[in-house]
Amino acid sequence: MREGWKEYKIEDIALVGDGAHASIKRQETGVMYLTSKNFDVNGLKLDKVDYISEIDFIKYFNSNSKALTKPNYNDVVLSIIGSMGAPYVVKKNDDFGLSSSVSILRPNQEIILPNYLYYWIKSDFFQKSIDNIKSGVAQSFLSLGMIKSLPCNAPSLKIQRKIAAILSSYDDLIQNNLKRIKLLEEKAQLTYEEWFVKMRFPGYETAKFDEVMGLPEGWSEKTLEYLCDRITDGTHDSPKQVENGIKLITGKHINDGFINFETAYLISEIDHEKIKKRSGLSKGDLLFSNIGTLGSIGVVTEDFEYSCKNVVIFKKKKGFDYFLYCYLSNPNTKNKLDNQAAGVAQKFYSLSFIRGYKDMFCNEELVIRFNGVMTPLFNLKYSLNNQNRLLKEARDILLPRLMSGMIDVEELQIETLQTT
Repeated sequence: MREGWKEYKIEDIALVGDGAHASIKRQETGVMYLTSKNFDVNGLKLDKVDYISEIDFIKYFNSNSKALTKPNYNDVVLSIIGSMGAPYVVKKNDDFGLSSSVSILRPNQEIILPNYLYYWIKSDFFQKSIDNIKSGVAQSFLSLGMIKSLPCNAPSLKIQRKIAAILSSYDDLIQNNLKRIKLLEEKAQLTYEEWFVKMRFPGYETAKFDEVMGLPEGWSEKTLEYLCDRITDGTHDSPKQVENGIKLITGKHINDGFINFETAYLISEIDHEKIKKRSGLSKGDLLFSNIGTLGSIGVVTEDFEYSCKNVVIFKKKKGFDYFLYCYLSNPNTKNKLDNQAAGVAQKFYSLSFIRGYKDMFCNEELVIRFNGVMTPLFNLKYSLNNQNRLLKEARDILLPRLMSGMIDVEELQIETLQTT
């Protein structure tokens, strides 16, 4: 360890608690109630959130309670069941309750800074310490006693502040790009709805509408194969996981138009080649989750090969891809698909169902015109996502070197936060 750094245990540098152990009634709206499933390596996952009443929130998350159950500003919370060790620093305006699957660390800020502790938890050193505990016990969770015994190596507060500032600068850029990507997504959907839901496409003022259907002339019922070259799906097999090989993604790895490879497991090149024969992927193909979480969308933008499972593959048709993306990600389409799929015993969209699904679509000329309008927007979105991939790679290279003291930051003149 570098000179001037100290070895601590978590119990030496933070109070440790966890969320509510009671079974709290969920409701449609109210105060967010987060469990371990709402945490991953990128922070909070709020696509599926439970809610509890204000009354229960006050009852179970009392700041004056002797037990540490209510997360406060600058606490570091982390998942301790299932996907263990995913941290998050509580922000000033955050207001949520936690289940007992999430632990709360309240740093003694005379010794440890919240943001430094956050990055320490993300470091390989800390994560391997968790793995060592997991491998030695039967249960798949971390008790509070286990958490208290975990290590934390830390330099002076001045050095901690510099390390946290360097790593935070990457995360700030990533978050800013994510906000821009979200705005681009919203703009694409607004344009789609303006053209194809409200029927205010270019030239609509002079277009003739069918009095019975209420649709412009030229619209007709077509299957989804009108919008792509071919529809197939990922492998139906369960190839064996290996240590080195090709990534296999499933429906749970796609969301918001992109593919998250961080938790994808690896399969052999032989298995990958077998899958490619029927389900090979090309740039621009659209992946659509059809089992479990239905209707998540990802687009193949990567230069490297990978395999897929539990997804429908829409092979790209030139000039139609952004229309297809907006159509499938529009809530109206999801409702139509769910209504037509209703009645099946298992919750999924079969390949034959997707191939046979019909809707009313405009002519090719208008689809291609919409696609042209969307092209610069989607190009920027993919560029921002690629920037984020590079920023994450750079951050992840720096993180272990900074956390081990390999990189000396003492003489660096960098702007730092005073409180965290």
